[in-house]
Amino acid sequence: MELTEHDLVLVTGATGLVGSHVAERLRQLNVQTRAIVRSNADTSLLRSWGVEIVPGDLTDSASLASAAEGVTVVIHCAAKVGDWGPVEDYRKVNVEGLAGLLDAVQRPGVLKRFVHISSLGVYEARDHHGTDETTPPSLSGIDGYTRTKAESEKLVLDRVRQTQLPAVVLRPGFIYGPRDRTILPRILSRLKDGSFKYLGSGGQLLNNTYVGNVVEAVLLAIRRDDVLGEAFNITDDQLVTKRYFAAGIARRAGLPEPTKSVALPVAKAAAKVLEAVYRALGKKEAPLPSMATVKFLGLNLDYSIDKARNRLGYAPSITFDQGMDRTFAWLRAEGLA
Repeated sequence: MELTEHDLVLVTGATGLVGSHVAERLRQLNVQTRAIVRSNADTSLLRSWGVEIVPGDLTDSASLASAAEGVTVVIHCAAKVGDWGPVEDYRKVNVEGLAGLLDAVQRPGVLKRFVHISSLGVYEARDHHGTDETTPPSLSGIDGYTRTKAESEKLVLDRVRQTQLPAVVLRPGFIYGPRDRTILPRILSRLKDGSFKYLGSGGQLLNNTYVGNVVEAVLLAIRRDDVLGEAFNITDDQLVTKRYFAAGIARRAGLPEPTKSVALPVAKAAAKVLEAVYRALGKKEAPLPSMATVKFLGLNLDYSIDKARNRLGYAPSITFDQGMDRTFAWLRAEGLA
């Protein structure tokens, strides 16, 4: 399908990294765009682009019904993210909230496309070397986020089979870009205080995915009518090593490149012990290292995007270095680097 002036696109998670870039791009294309946003969120950017704001969230059925009225396309970017906390807290938003959203947008019968932003985290937490979509997701993730992202993806694909939901699932990797106020600032902090350490050699590949490339994949998923019910891995054209990633951040920030490392088996053992202790003590924050940290910095995360190339026509145009340059320009403008 081609988006026209008659379409109305609902973007969830529009104040977040991916959702804000999706909403911005849609408005650049003069597409009517609506966002469901919590009442305490900063909507100044969205309003400046001309995005219609509906107060509410995924756990509020009344606001979902209001947000769904007249919507022909949904880009579902919202999720509870993190690597710590009760699984049920994640499930309430990522699965039950999604179910409510699907009910709301399917009920009027005018929905043409539902693009679900999933994650490469749905795959088993192990080394990956060219893993493609023939490998099934794992429903026993290492934390509440990865487990419920797999569950939410299954929910969408079940709806495709049961109700002909016109959905496409995208699985980005580690997403970076302007408006990231979480991961890169956290890494910068650890580089500044000298606590950053590689887990293993640092030669393992990162599943880096520039946010602008994700947006291009979203637009392709809307346009292509022959990919409904399918899932696609989405990363940059070229993956970089953890060492190249961290050294590039340090260099752009004018900091010494990190050299310290911890043996990967030691990091894995420490993460398992610390997580057990933190759970027993009821800690609200994840330990360092956690299993999520081990995965991010210690595992080889190489996923094939051949299916996206061949079926979606996905051709990521922004390289890692270009994306990082843009990201740091924004971080500096915001006083975060």
